[in-house]
Amino acid sequence: MNLLEINNICKTYGDGEAAVHALRNVSFSVPKGEYVAIVGESGSGKSTLLNLIGALDTPTSGKIQIGGKDIFSMNERRLTIFRRRNIGFIFQAFNLIPELTVEQNMVFPVLLDYQKPDKRYLEELLTVLNLSERRNHLPGQLSGGQQQRVAIGRALITRPSLILADEPTGNLDTQNSSEVIALLREASKKYEQTIVMITHSPGIAQTADRVLQVSDGVLTDFGRYRE
Repeated sequence: MNLLEINNICKTYGDGEAAVHALRNVSFSVPKGEYVAIVGESGSGKSTLLNLIGALDTPTSGKIQIGGKDIFSMNERRLTIFRRRNIGFIFQAFNLIPELTVEQNMVFPVLLDYQKPDKRYLEELLTVLNLSERRNHLPGQLSGGQQQRVAIGRALITRPSLILADEPTGNLDTQNSSEVIALLREASKKYEQTIVMITHSPGIAQTADRVLQVSDGVLTDFGRYRE
């Protein structure tokens, strides 16, 4: 079963001779539980694609379905709720709230949805991400790798079906990068979540189940690394 379906997505900025075609008829699907890496040069359109999948931007044409639901057929309120409950975001810059502790940052998306955190699941995530002893620390008291683990926990806490990661190791050294990717992969397999990740690193891309490349707005599927 495909969790994500992308059908003939186009994104154009501007009009006439000034038009920039960021994406050109991009189509692909991602089965539930697959870990996909998207690679490409700066300006290739890969970040635009990730933003469209996350409903942070709207396509010029085409359709995106998550769990069989056409996300751009929803009104703004329904889309906001759907995104909050079904998509977890991990950003290069971590985007943690500096005044909140590790635990508070992780549960923030749940509280934003007016729900109560699942305490057992929170404890499990803190253990998996090796953050139990840091739960009461503020982001400024953590290393870069620890901050990214908090960001992963925040993305996982709502049990989203889809995780979108935008250069999640871009601000980390080699060791922390390897640890974060291993933790992200372990967590996704443990909780059967689908990952779509942007990366500039060929080594990190090869940890994925499948690699896609975007070049001048055109997508190429390099197929599966793992069987």
